[in-house]
Amino acid sequence: MDNLFSHAPADPSDTPEPEATQSLEPVVFTVVVPGAVARAFVGFTEHTHLWWPLEDHGVYGAGSYVEFEENLILETAEDGRTAIWGSIDDWQPPLSFHASWHPGSSAVWSTELRVAFRAVEGGTELRLVHTGWEGAEDPAATRADYLAGWPGVLRQFVRFMGGADD
Repeated sequence: MDNLFSHAPADPSDTPEPEATQSLEPVVFTVVVPGAVARAFVGFTEHTHLWWPLEDHGVYGAGSYVEFEENLILETAEDGRTAIWGSIDDWQPPLSFHASWHPGSSAVWSTELRVAFRAVEGGTELRLVHTGWEGAEDPAATRADYLAGWPGVLRQFVRFMGGADD
């Protein structure tokens, strides 16, 4: 008898094709806001409740409150219910943060979000990179939703920080 753990040679035709989600490109957006890097980072992470468009991009809608608390990004409804939007696993103030991202979904279906800040002429550049589509329940649809949604969210942030309203 051969080794109990040996297997017959694999038939190359039985090898599954790579997932189509591997070809889904990251969603990347860059905006510039006036002011120093630290000010932009604080505006994004400590004052999110003042600019995030919860009526269109929230679990509980207008009247709820979004915040970065410890290692979580949370939305709290007026009645006290909470939804975890993500878990922060790399926190580098005032330069960047990285989080799992799953607003309105389970952490099982999370994607990845990195937001980085750097000084540029005229203020601070915020670069948002959203990846990890293979973690979403419906990768292509999730990517399409964020591709369409992030520009409006970032426009709100630029306005809040005193940037030009394009």
